[in-house]
Amino acid sequence: MCGNLKKDDMKKMKRALGAGMMALIMAAVSAAGLADRHLLNTSVLVKEMPTSKTSGNMVKIALLLDTSNSMDGLINQAKAQLWDIVNKFSYARCGNSQRPELQIALYQYGNDGLAAGEGYIQQVLGFSNDLDEISQKLFSLSTNGGEEFCGEVIQTSLNQLDWGNNPDHLKLIFIAGNEPFTQGKFNYRDAVKRATAKDIVVNTIFCGNYEEGIATDWKTGAVLTGGEYVAIDHNQALVQIETPYDKTIMVLNKKLNATYVPYGSHGEAKTDMQSEQDVNAMELHQGVAIKRAVSKSSRLYSNASWDLLDASSEAGFDIDEIPRGQLPQSLRTKSKDEVMKYIDQKKNERLKVQNDIRETNALREKFLADSDKNTSGELKDALLDAIRRQAAKKNYSWE
Repeated sequence: MCGNLKKDDMKKMKRALGAGMMALIMAAVSAAGLADRHLLNTSVLVKEMPTSKTSGNMVKIALLLDTSNSMDGLINQAKAQLWDIVNKFSYARCGNSQRPELQIALYQYGNDGLAAGEGYIQQVLGFSNDLDEISQKLFSLSTNGGEEFCGEVIQTSLNQLDWGNNPDHLKLIFIAGNEPFTQGKFNYRDAVKRATAKDIVVNTIFCGNYEEGIATDWKTGAVLTGGEYVAIDHNQALVQIETPYDKTIMVLNKKLNATYVPYGSHGEAKTDMQSEQDVNAMELHQGVAIKRAVSKSSRLYSNASWDLLDASSEAGFDIDEIPRGQLPQSLRTKSKDEVMKYIDQKKNERLKVQNDIRETNALREKFLADSDKNTSGELKDALLDAIRRQAAKKNYSWE
């Protein structure tokens, strides 16, 4: 179980994690039409994506984002860099074997369009592992000037979200904004004290000058829970470098989408959402769409609630328990054996496409690593650095 290391082991773990960030294998295939041949000859080593899931290991992250007028850059960074976080987290490990699941919740605050009686605060999404829905909710955010009450939004997230009581779960709050942390009637010190009692770490991200964030209590808000304070330039332009592999990975993404078999009352709507989030990512930049495609090849992109293939991998799955009328039209008249054969064929097809994405992603990442341009993102880096250090305390590590 995570969270039960001896002190000496903990020190070793911290040193190991402090030596460097997890190495991630990401990329796409050659756009020159020679991708398959190139892959056969490449010397890049690609690990097979881990697929094991855990029965109890969990990382819960609540993002509390200021959506007042000045925060457009912050929201754009969150939209673009969600997939970086997911891709890196797909290789997280609890102890020596088990893989933690990831759930993300989203709040907005400081927006005049929200109810004044509720502190200009809104829960946009409770804890969810539905990556398409998380993306959809991020893209639904828009900015509008308002009052920014940090203490109250933290308190609200503590009250409304199901944080659970498992001591091995890693529970993190990331709050980002640019007004004094002390604003509002609710004292932020009371909120962070309650967070500590619930074993929740509060990390603060000040959008502006580092010293100004300290002067306005953003650092204190983090330190009181053992969290981390960082200041970022939320208006930093997103740097995306084109590579020879980009166009082909978009083709692979389309092939991947074609392997999804919607079922149930929400299947078609969820299929549409999947496509819509592909479009949203592409409209930000093709590089963002590529990172999303990589996420879709990972263990964290699971859609058992609406995709027949993912559902069939769940324990206790029985195709006979799904009403025929909720299956795709083409499967409704087929026998059970015929349906299961079709599912197996599509699974094999999907696994091949996912592996192609991961393998070619390695080539793309190598290309980016060899370039002399910085592709880091300030919000992404702040989140991942804090997660990496705080995860060590719960015996989480990275490959």
